[in-house]
Order: sequence, then C-alpha cells, then structure tokens
Amino acid sequence: MSVFHTRPGLRWLVPTSVAVAIVGGGVAVGTFAAAAEPDLPERSAAQLLVDLQTARLDGLTGTVLQRADLGLPTVPGVGERGGAGLSALLSGTHTIRVWYAGPDRARVAVLGTLGETDVIRNGSDVWVWNSQTKHAQHTTLPGRTGAPEHKPAELRMTPQEAAEAALAAIDPSTQVRVGRSTTVADRDAYELVLDPRDGASLVDEVRIAVDAVEHVPLAVKVFATGRDKPAFELAFTQVDFNRPDPTRFVFNPPPGTRVTEEAAPEPGTAARAWTERLRTVGQGWTTVLVAQAPQLDRATAGQPDGGDSAAPLGRLLNQLPEVSGEWGSGRLVRGDLFNVLLTDDGRVLVGAVTPERLYEVAGTTR
Repeated sequence: MSVFHTRPGLRWLVPTSVAVAIVGGGVAVGTFAAAAEPDLPERSAAQLLVDLQTARLDGLTGTVLQRADLGLPTVPGVGERGGAGLSALLSGTHTIRVWYAGPDRARVAVLGTLGETDVIRNGSDVWVWNSQTKHAQHTTLPGRTGAPEHKPAELRMTPQEAAEAALAAIDPSTQVRVGRSTTVADRDAYELVLDPRDGASLVDEVRIAVDAVEHVPLAVKVFATGRDKPAFELAFTQVDFNRPDPTRFVFNPPPGTRVTEEAAPEPGTAARAWTERLRTVGQGWTTVLVAQAPQLDRATAGQPDGGDSAAPLGRLLNQLPEVSGEWGSGRLVRGDLFNVLLTDDGRVLVGAVTPERLYEVAGTTR
C-alpha cells in the first residue's frame, strides 16, 4: 500500500485535518526519541518527500503512544481517565496497538486501564468492540473492487495517518527542511520539518520522523506557536514490518457481548453526507472547516430538566467567552493548536488559526 494517496504535484491532505483529529488536552508532553543521534547518509528534503510518496507498507505490527496537551477547556465526562473508549483519545496519554496486512486487513486497539476498544477490518467485515460496555458493532461492507470507500475514522490512529494529515501542498506557504536524525522504536530515522509561513496559523512546525530503511513515518510531533514542547505527538514505541498472522483480524464476540448490526453506507452516500455537512474555506495551513450545527439554548442548557446528554456541553458553553463582530455573535473555544467559533446562528468554524481568521471566514459564509 502506498503510504500517501497519489496527488498531482505532491499534494496531500490539508493540515487543518490535524486539528480535527487532535482534539484534547491533558498531561505535559515528553519526548519519544532517544537522545543519541544516529549517523545516517545525507538526504535532502526533496529526497525525503519522494521517499514518503513512494514508500510501500505491506505489513506492520506495532505499539503507538499518543500524547496531547492542547490547552483546551475540559468537557466533563469526556476522555475519562482509565477509559478505553474512542472518546478517551481526546485527552491525556494513550497506548494503541496496531496490526496491518493490507487495505482490507487492519486492526487498532485502544488500550486503557479499565479495558480496550478494538476496530477491526477483515475483508468485508468491520467490527467495533468495547470491552467495558461488552458491546460489538458489526458492519458488512458491500463487495467492491479497488480501495474501499468506507474506512472507519477510528483507524486513523497511526503515525502514517497523522503524517498524511500534516503533509499539505508543498507550496510557498510551507518551508520544508531536514532536521536532526533520530531514533524511534529502536529504528534510525530522518526528521522532516514543515514550517508554516502564514502568520494566521497556530502551527509553529510539524516534525515527521521517517524510517531510514522503510521510508514510512515512525513519529509525528506538532508544535503550537510559542510552545517549546509538542502540543501533540504520536509515535511508535515498538514496530515490526512483517505481515501479522491472519488470525489477528478474525473477531468472535466473547460470551455475553451485545452485538448490533449496522447497515453499510451505499456507494457515494458517505461522500455526499460529508459534503452537505462540512465545507472548507481557504487552503493550506489557514484552512477553516465550516459546519452547520443545531442551536443550543444556553439559558436552559445543563439544567436538571434539560437532559443529561446536553448538560456537559451546556455547562462548557456557559463558561466560554462571548465574542461578536460584523459577522454576528457567538462563543469562542481557545486552544494552543486550534480555535473553535460557535456562532449564535448555528455555525461551527474550526481551524488551526487565530480567532481573527475565524471571524473573517464567519463574515463571508452563511
């Protein structure tokens, strides 16, 4: 499998998707790499980009460590300590086990002190299993040739996926350079550094550790402007590039598991739904995602008769600063790596950008 989707002119996914995937807060972030700097043959940034673009990943077994410290306000009940649900990834430090044997054979396990959550793709079968709730969700994908349209978002948890999100169009908005060589998971690696040149971006730099032999990403670190420690990092602590045993992708629900059958989306429906709900404004590091969301009555949100599900969000909204301008009024969620604008007319604007950039986009979109 090519690590990166083919894009003319070395164009990949916009960096704003990093901000969407990396939502959280928690402990201070340390470093994954060893102190010793390996002696590697010199390679230019252009050569490393070609390495990434042409690398092939046929099999992998590994352990990934994720850490986040985004400076975001805490939402009660989200990312509880010790949990293994997918929402637990929204904060703190987490261990993730990964097995990969091709585009239709993959497994990701989010480990917690109280259990684990597994996402398993085995041919046309997709399972999401939570050991804490003893619930398994099963989907049978329609038979199609080529790359599947449906790929669970939960599978985007490896350094390869994070690197895809960080590598934007290589244009004048990004300076690309080679950093110091490093060691990740006992493997020598080059460091590719992306420096946004747009002052409206909150991303100071992105560092990607590229395996010196396999040419795939082993670690990704995202630094916010003004921070000397990563706001987010994702790295292998152990990795083996041999194909895992096929039994790793066979899931049999344990006794007592409640199984829910979910219908697979029809071809094209997922893309249409995504287009209808979300659009992007701008390009590169200052791209802003704009979505429509139901209005929330802040006067009653979080009250005893307001419903338990709305209470945590309501309490958070009531604590957020009110902002207004020619674009309208709303609330602002401030973080070190990205900001979120919730307008009173029901829009949500998200970007790894300054509040001023969000206000500018809010004034031009309705």
